[in-house]
Amino acid sequence: MGSEALVLLATAFLASATIAGGLLLLAPKRGWVAEPSRRGFHTKPTPTLGGLGFALPILAWLGWLSTQEPRFAGLALAVGGVGLIGLIDDLRELRWLPRLAAHCLAAALALWALSPDWPLWLLALALALSVWHTNLFNFMDGIDGLTGSACLFFCLAVQLLSGGAPGWLGDLLWVTAGGALGFLVFNWPPARIFMGDVGSLFLGLLLAAFAVQLIAQEILPATVCLILLTALWFDATYTLCVRIATHQRFTEAHRSHLYQKAAARHGQLWTTLAFLGYCLLWLLPLAWLAQTWPAYGWLWLVAAALPLAVAASLLRAGFPARGLTDSDQPTR
Repeated sequence: MGSEALVLLATAFLASATIAGGLLLLAPKRGWVAEPSRRGFHTKPTPTLGGLGFALPILAWLGWLSTQEPRFAGLALAVGGVGLIGLIDDLRELRWLPRLAAHCLAAALALWALSPDWPLWLLALALALSVWHTNLFNFMDGIDGLTGSACLFFCLAVQLLSGGAPGWLGDLLWVTAGGALGFLVFNWPPARIFMGDVGSLFLGLLLAAFAVQLIAQEILPATVCLILLTALWFDATYTLCVRIATHQRFTEAHRSHLYQKAAARHGQLWTTLAFLGYCLLWLLPLAWLAQTWPAYGWLWLVAAALPLAVAASLLRAGFPARGLTDSDQPTR
């Protein structure tokens, strides 16, 4: 890590921690809190909107980049727009159709800004996956420290495996890592503030944009990006498929994700630490193998998901807890 990277990381960390800390004091006075319920893991009103802590420094950096190259304004509008939709949804619940339409528009704008030289079918696939990743980040933001840690791991792992991503991408990865770390100061179990939809949707689309750029510029293979994000996309996708296949009301919030099942048994801190251990000790070596021997990349990807598949089967991810109906499942 060079001195410039260290400055970016430290500046974003301080800005994020300062904003999140300020929100921690302001949110209870303005009513920006997540109330406890039998459907959640928290037991007292907890401040939310903490995702503004990392979103604002990242947007500021994108704004500075756009003064040098206008296309970055498109990326800032995309991630900032989806974050704004999340902010509105945090303050007053929006209907699912306007939310989905906004997510699609934001993902399309991000792809336009990045301008990957891909055929139409691949752009359509990237659009669909970007929208899914935006939403699954929101689905997975249900326990303390999980999504912030996922973002931090991805950014640092990409820098490590790529030997330092070049140009604006490398700088933005450092800014994002610093922002996530500053937020985790207050979100680490037991969390004092939640990121809210404003943060989870913002990160979901931003990390999807990172993956598109890494693949399009041939910095890292697609399998490496998928492996690094396995813990999130596999849990969300597996759970959704089970709920659809078993005729549950899959559009409603629930408490049947694998990470939620684990947290209900072992607690949030144990689950978040287990998640980090899985990322560092399993996903990172497999991502290195996929980079070193790309011909076997899909094999390494299957290996990455295998422990989660076993755990999801054993813990009955996607199924309501025994003795509860689907409507009894929690919203957070």
